[in-house]
Amino acid sequence: MCLTAVLKKKTKFFTIDVELSCPDGQTLALIGPSGSGKTTIIRMLAGLVTPDEGRVVYRGRVFFDSSRGVNLPPQKRKLGYVFQDYSLFPHLTLYGNAAFAARDRGDVDALMDFFGLAALANRKPHEVSGGERQRCAVCQALARNPQLLLMDEPFSALDVVTRRILRNELKKITEKRTFPVVYVTHDVTEALFIGNTVLPIVAGSVDREWMERITAPAAGTDAGTKAARTTKLALAY
Repeated sequence: MCLTAVLKKKTKFFTIDVELSCPDGQTLALIGPSGSGKTTIIRMLAGLVTPDEGRVVYRGRVFFDSSRGVNLPPQKRKLGYVFQDYSLFPHLTLYGNAAFAARDRGDVDALMDFFGLAALANRKPHEVSGGERQRCAVCQALARNPQLLLMDEPFSALDVVTRRILRNELKKITEKRTFPVVYVTHDVTEALFIGNTVLPIVAGSVDREWMERITAPAAGTDAGTKAARTTKLALAY
């Protein structure tokens, strides 16, 4: 089964015109420079922004179809969404946030334990670090038992070490899940690590030449490193 989307949306500076797909159990990484349309694309998948034209289908269920007038609201798409700015309720504890809209408290306990938050369960968001808040946001999204997980630069505001740790944790847990993940980032290294497939977006369109330019080895790079990068890019596409 697969998530498929054909999306067209006119913005102030360009028109987004993309086609994408992501099979169950796989991660599609959207990569590109800031302001290239990546967040708008993921928001269209979520139902937070309405495409001018297009179609979004998952497992035969139509989320959006401009030709048929179908446009399911976000709450009916059964998805998890992790924003880049710690979307937690300040009045709830970390456990209360993770359990919000959860279907099974046992899942919440397991996720809190996996992400190292069990000892912090009774703390409020302002009492923990940025990395711990974002771990909780991921727990919240996964505890909903979503059929689709969308992540919009979830670790971009964190320091390099914390970001590396969290993306390792995320990769481990998503590899055990059966739903598709769409992951937005402007970090090429992160995209290649997280994504089974990498889709480069520039000015609203797929631009594979941009990806090739940005990952081209610098002059003087040894042959082994060059071969490793070439192999990884081949696998990414």
